[in-house]
Amino acid sequence: MLSKNKSNKINVAIIGLGYWGPNLLRNFIQIENFNVMYGCDLVQENLKKFSSIYPLVNFTGDFNKIIKDEDIDLVAIATPLSTHYSLAKLALTSEKHVFLEKPMTENSIQASKLVKISKKVNKILMVGYTFVYSEPIKKIKDLLKQKELGRIYYYDSTRINLGLIQSDVNVIWDLASHDLSIINFLFDNLPVSVQAFGSKFINKRNEEIGHLIINFDNNFTANINVSWLSPVKIRSILIGGSKKMIIFDDVSPNEKIRIYNKTVELNPSHITPFNPAYRSGDIIIPFLDQNESLRNELLHLANCIEKKIQPLTSGDEGVKILKLLEASNLSLRSKKIIKLKN
Repeated sequence: MLSKNKSNKINVAIIGLGYWGPNLLRNFIQIENFNVMYGCDLVQENLKKFSSIYPLVNFTGDFNKIIKDEDIDLVAIATPLSTHYSLAKLALTSEKHVFLEKPMTENSIQASKLVKISKKVNKILMVGYTFVYSEPIKKIKDLLKQKELGRIYYYDSTRINLGLIQSDVNVIWDLASHDLSIINFLFDNLPVSVQAFGSKFINKRNEEIGHLIINFDNNFTANINVSWLSPVKIRSILIGGSKKMIIFDDVSPNEKIRIYNKTVELNPSHITPFNPAYRSGDIIIPFLDQNESLRNELLHLANCIEKKIQPLTSGDEGVKILKLLEASNLSLRSKKIIKLKN
């Protein structure tokens, strides 16, 4: 049930106005389903900056003021990871919906506790894995449903750039978590094992370069390459199938998806890797709507709150991703392949 207001909008408070919070603030204000009542941050300069841009929003450094306000329906949290659990717990126990930026929490135990609380108070708990709501990923999902690619062989991702180096997580937790959310959304395969490699050069605590290999059932493999130390920004995903292959280039302004009618086949009468048959056909660049991914995500959130349904990136999905990230950390430390229990 939403708070009583004339327009029957979802009253929201955004917590954290640093790196990602301003994007949330802008989109929440632009979407008619929401009414932004508060912006909250501990840095006075941020409060002063955004109060001049959005004079109708109440900006404060007091989170408890927001928690005590019974008119607030939704709390959106974009603060440092170490604060996610405590802030989300306070919001949920105050019977408010919660939108929590990724990674969800510091560990899967904390995340599972939040999921349990959200179900007890019957409130939405959604994790901000924005790529799931992007037009290219939605298009790829449709193509997979239509079996356009045939049997899927692999998912290969490169997600590299110069910075932003995080102090509280390694590069796998920061960047590869996007790929884990995409894989969970696109495929039904269950992960079987995780192997992670990483290197530290600047920060002695967290890896700035990482590579993740995840083996799934049905002989499906995901290879994920991430880095904060690349001079160029690359955001690409290659999905290979028995019929066709797809490249998603998120940096490309106009041709984000290319579908290649290419594959490799072996001649049944000469089954040898030295006699492959390469099939090459058309390259298709499908039309995509130009909707901002974050806007799509928040519209989905509004729909879930209004209809009381679970979001695509629910708290349960957040827990699954955290367990894979924890397995990657264990692999990094032990230098071993980690077997997973499903």
